Amino acid sequence: MISRIKREEPKKVEKGRKDYLFVTAIIFLVLILLVSIYYSIFRIPVEYREIGAGFVSVGNATLVSINVPAVDAAGNGVSTILFVEAMPGSGRVLLDINNLLFWADTEHSIRVARLVAANVTGVNIEKYDLIYYIEANASIIGGESAGAALAVATIAALQNKSLNQSVMITGSINHDGTIGPVSGILEKAKAAKGVDATLFLVPLLQSRDVTYETKKHCEKFGFTEICTIEQIPKKVKVEEQTGIMIREVETIKEALEYFIS
Repeated sequence: MISRIKREEPKKVEKGRKDYLFVTAIIFLVLILLVSIYYSIFRIPVEYREIGAGFVSVGNATLVSINVPAVDAAGNGVSTILFVEAMPGSGRVLLDINNLLFWADTEHSIRVARLVAANVTGVNIEKYDLIYYIEANASIIGGESAGAALAVATIAALQNKSLNQSVMITGSINHDGTIGPVSGILEKAKAAKGVDATLFLVPLLQSRDVTYETKKHCEKFGFTEICTIEQIPKKVKVEEQTGIMIREVETIKEALEYFIS
């Protein structure tokens, strides 16, 4: 009995060694796969920022960028950069995980922009993977106001075309490709001017904005004076107020005429 046990021990050691090597090989392959996925998703945006261009085409992947205006929590106009990358795939939509709040707030706009891009280009969207990346604090930009910019950038990525970086746009996106109204036009126009854009596209009837001047109004009632704070509305022409050229656009196709020559 003792001699039999001794003969089986080397076999157990050898089997344990094979199991260890097998597990190690699997872990190694998984690490390689993860690194490959990481670089396939984030390699191009890094190169993009390094060369400072508005268009990058590497192999079958195309990456474009578009400047997007927004209004921060303090009511100031700000501008950030949205990247959209398109590559042959299986219809996946991949989002940068560093700005989860942004993507949760803009998920509907992304879905609509993707469908509008498919309709405009005639491309079978299920044969492409789309990767969206944004350089912004999650509290700065989101909601529907980035819809038009998302659609324009997605179309350019699918068509392998660059965008005119001197043009910016704001507006929500509708399923039929029309552009809906948004707020903060004046502040966004100032942000566009601040990053040297020369043309700012806005939804129909929004080339004029309304500002409110705060005034204190007091009235005497007998021996008592009652004061209230009033908001006095004032219509302003955004172009005159900001110094940037403003054009109203009704649809994404109309907007593309300014972005893609």
